[in-house]
Amino acid sequence: MAAAQGHFSDHSNSADDKGSAEAGAEAGAVPSAFRQAVEALRSARLRPEIEIDPTRPPKRLAPHAYALEAAVVDGEDDLADGRLVLLHEPAGHDAWHGTFRLVTLVRAELEPEMAADPLLPEVCWSWLTGALEARGLPYGEPSGTVTRAGSHYFGGLAERRPATQIEIRASWTPREGPGGAPDTAAHLVAWCDLLCQVAGLPPSPAGQSDNATGVVSLPQRRGPQQA
Repeated sequence: MAAAQGHFSDHSNSADDKGSAEAGAEAGAVPSAFRQAVEALRSARLRPEIEIDPTRPPKRLAPHAYALEAAVVDGEDDLADGRLVLLHEPAGHDAWHGTFRLVTLVRAELEPEMAADPLLPEVCWSWLTGALEARGLPYGEPSGTVTRAGSHYFGGLAERRPATQIEIRASWTPREGPGGAPDTAAHLVAWCDLLCQVAGLPPSPAGQSDNATGVVSLPQRRGPQQA
């Protein structure tokens, strides 16, 4: 496993990255708890199949926000991709029951026979909660949706095989630790576990087995996702 920082594009000191870390911040200093949480994200150690970059976060969800984009890559194929956003409201947020919130989007293309499983949405949601619990991470107020969408191609695109994409949108409140910051590095690692599981990769040797969390991985994809 390699440090997440080693997988970032070389613009960690650029204006875009500073904007990502402080987007939407009110005038004055950025809270130390938020700075600590962001630094932990940047120092997390991730699987080598993960490619990750900072990106601009949404501007109106919280006074402070930081966002990452990630993909599970096998050669030239992207097996799954996603986005993780860290939000911080120093005064606290009633719906969050805390001052931090993690918001995510995860997507992957499925084989048609797997997409037909009626229990797939429930299983995918269990992958998220199972990834957090396998890492021993306390969290609260989870919410989200699991969506599958199928595409059939006609006319000039008729040679393409039908495609089905699974999409997990979710958010949860990480428990705050000493200094008021949650262990965002561990939450990022758990999120990457979810991303790899959706991509069909076997569990990390350093992580818990699928049997320990009561879930199974999807088989490896045959090729890259269709745009």
